[in-house]
Amino acid sequence: MNQASTYGDVIEFAIGYPETKDASSAHHGSTHETKNLSCGHHGSTHEITYHRNGDDVLWVTGQKYDTLVKLATDGRTSLYSMGSGSGPHGMGFDAAGRLWVTLEFAGKIARLDENGHIVKEYNVCLNGNPSEINTRPHGLGIGDDGETIWFTGKATGTVGKIAPDGKVQHFALSTAGSVPIYIRNGPDHNMWATELVGNAIARITPSGKVTEFEIEKTPNSRPIAIVPEPGGQAMWFSEEAGNKVGRIDPDGEIVEYPVPRSQENVLLAGLSFDHENNIWVQQYVNHNVPTRGGTDYLVKIDKAILTAKPSDIMGVPFTFYPVPSENTMMHRIIRGPDGNMWFTEMSTDKVGRLSLVG
Repeated sequence: MNQASTYGDVIEFAIGYPETKDASSAHHGSTHETKNLSCGHHGSTHEITYHRNGDDVLWVTGQKYDTLVKLATDGRTSLYSMGSGSGPHGMGFDAAGRLWVTLEFAGKIARLDENGHIVKEYNVCLNGNPSEINTRPHGLGIGDDGETIWFTGKATGTVGKIAPDGKVQHFALSTAGSVPIYIRNGPDHNMWATELVGNAIARITPSGKVTEFEIEKTPNSRPIAIVPEPGGQAMWFSEEAGNKVGRIDPDGEIVEYPVPRSQENVLLAGLSFDHENNIWVQQYVNHNVPTRGGTDYLVKIDKAILTAKPSDIMGVPFTFYPVPSENTMMHRIIRGPDGNMWFTEMSTDKVGRLSLVG
């Protein structure tokens, strides 16, 4: 069992990565008992996902440990090595229930079996040659057909896809140095991606036609996560530096809503919906800014925001839930298989759970 800490409705589980400076010393695809982290690569715990029709477990990427973590809802873990220098990050399950993961450092995307073993790898470097340019595949999304694997080329300003027949294609974004990081399928059957540095949201058709929509009202907003609105036609996204959540409709019209700040030097991270269609975001203290420290929070934005006007959100409740740890640099948040909100803390290498159901 992991060492856990609790504060109110939030409990954190420390991920016990292998006690080594090189996770490749673990047997490929093997499991490990969790241990206290004594040395190695802090800041590894990135993405989190689960299979909607599968077991009651979550999967987490430990990027700097080249490790994939299988996490039970009671905090028990199994660890799987993805190979030295792989750098796993984005994940997703296709319609057949197969888990895919981006291996950012290696420039590959892997398909895994139900036990976390790699069964197939695809080279997604430009020109298909490992000696060429590594796109650094970062975010991963599943296409509308449930089979096509989409990914963001963080280093090359591209998005790409792996067709069901294994063919790899790349599509360039027009904004230089855009740093696309997150990609998800939308209700309009297109893929939508955030451009962290490009300050834009990109729409990509199944054939690869790219259209970019600038976030004009908030320069350098640094959009992070993007997810579809439940039962709607829009996509919602979070702005790391803008401290706002935004809504973009299928035609590219953007509306933004400010999130109250717990203090001045805070940033936003992931965004997700709960079972009642409330929005959840992560707001954490930016310790790179030389001001005071403080508490990091999960922020619940009432579902009333889905129909609110940007100029009139006084009637939209915002509820702040403190997390036990400080200096978390929270990364992702999702509604888990148990109906609770699960989130990752990159700097502390912990996974947290906020209880919404008994």
